[in-house]
Amino acid sequence: MQTIKKTCKTAFLASVLGLTVVVTGCASSKGGDVYSREDARRPMSVRMATIEGLRAVKLEGTKSAVGTGAGAIVGGIAGSGVARDAKGQAIGAVLGAVVGGIAGALTEERSSREEAIEFTVRTEDGKLLAFVQGGDINEFKIGERVRLLGTGSETRVSH
Repeated sequence: MQTIKKTCKTAFLASVLGLTVVVTGCASSKGGDVYSREDARRPMSVRMATIEGLRAVKLEGTKSAVGTGAGAIVGGIAGSGVARDAKGQAIGAVLGAVVGGIAGALTEERSSREEAIEFTVRTEDGKLLAFVQGGDINEFKIGERVRLLGTGSETRVSH
């Protein structure tokens, strides 16, 4: 009976870890060439501009309840297995859940960080604007003419 219980815990733990990897791996990108499904077929305003400055930056990772929740579940299960008596299992489960939740949140945030570019551009009417979007800084050059594609609250820089 103890072996079956341990096998079930191990299988559950592996499933939760797998789900965590899948969810954090599916975090949406903020790259200039990535569009959401909602962006399809929507009109965008287009303005031309010249790049005056470029800087490599990082976009912080996702901070949702998924990483925290998955980590807490895994930690709680792992913590409950360290003691043999019911009281020890309960204490281990609580402490494991807290530590697992913190570790899960950190793992989610770190695994979903993204390389990004900070653009400073001058529009044709002389306005100086700055934008940040995901991508590789080597895709663009200072002095290059680019398109600013706007959808209301978001603007992306494109070739």
